[in-house]
Amino acid sequence: MKKLRKVALAYSGGLDTSIIISWLKENYGCDVVAVAVDVGQAEETAGLAQKAYATGACDFHLVDAKEEFAAEYLFPVLRAGAIYERDYLLGTSTARPLIARKQVEIALATGCDALAHGCTGKGNDQVRFELAYQALAPELAIVAPWRSWDIVSREDAIDYAAARGIPVPVTKKDPYSRDRNLWHLSHEGGPLEDPAFEPEASMFKLTVDPLDAPDAPEKVTITFDEGFPVAVNGVNLSPAALVQTLNDIGGRHGVGRIDLVENRLIGIKSRGVYETPGGTLLVTALKALESITLDRDSAHEKERIATRYAELVYNGQWFSPLREAYDAFVATLAETVSGTVTLKLYKGSASVIGRTSPHSLYSQHLASFDMTGYDAQDSAGFIRLFGLPLRGRKRLAPMALEVAK
Repeated sequence: MKKLRKVALAYSGGLDTSIIISWLKENYGCDVVAVAVDVGQAEETAGLAQKAYATGACDFHLVDAKEEFAAEYLFPVLRAGAIYERDYLLGTSTARPLIARKQVEIALATGCDALAHGCTGKGNDQVRFELAYQALAPELAIVAPWRSWDIVSREDAIDYAAARGIPVPVTKKDPYSRDRNLWHLSHEGGPLEDPAFEPEASMFKLTVDPLDAPDAPEKVTITFDEGFPVAVNGVNLSPAALVQTLNDIGGRHGVGRIDLVENRLIGIKSRGVYETPGGTLLVTALKALESITLDRDSAHEKERIATRYAELVYNGQWFSPLREAYDAFVATLAETVSGTVTLKLYKGSASVIGRTSPHSLYSQHLASFDMTGYDAQDSAGFIRLFGLPLRGRKRLAPMALEVAK
């Protein structure tokens, strides 16, 4: 193995990163700087410093990046309309480049010569972290233990931790792999690896069972300014506080659950269950606002690039010129995407019941069945020109048959 002096580890305190500190010291003889980035893990950040030092870290850093995460990562993805494979709201995908960036900053500041992460060799996160490393600090070495050690399963990792007295938040009776941040909570692994397995009610943490949600619906109004959310029910909030407020509101009504099988970048299909209550409300509301503020061609083009934008984020290409160019395009369109949307939440659903904007392109007069001020005869010429290719094709059909004979 290459000789390393000091390694900055992306540290969460979970199963994988808990044992990696010990493994790095055993195999490289290096110092380990544990870097935890708070992107909304809630209570999961409590006690991380003590745990990191107890398991062998020489230094520990906890970076509060919740507001930055919401404002500079989540909201641009939201405004772009980026949803991977029509269902996944990119909670984990969007957090990884920010975590990697903070890790790199601390690595450079503390004199590290390498970066390490706890991603498996079968997942997407290894790509997301390492592409960020290459974009931000290509001179640093990269250590990916899951691609080089003898541990081949979560059960092996649990045994490794037990043999060294390392406490981990996972047991063989609770084998789920979870990732939580301000935007979502994901559940993978264990019994979920069988796509026919119905998720257990006890697995969910952010959302109540829709059947147990309040019997009375609740209305919530979200205000946007140039495509970015700024207020809930008329109260201006910081980006992180706004997302958390909507998480609480949507969660108590069972909104935002999704069970999907997605296509990983490396070609493996993966089953995951996601809870994204606040994000679901924001996506629903913004789409409704754009329906009255964007013209047809702009809306259709934005929808087209949203698919590609989602792929870039999912595939770890956050620090790419193409994503930045898409952001510039979306920002131009979003200049008129300001206004309010009212949603009604009821037992797992979020329905749009109203939308207003000072830049609305919607004309109640034109949309009505009242023909006053509108010359219907104009449509005849338009339809005839629009159908010109169809009529031409029909005239050619008999000639084609003659030639075929």
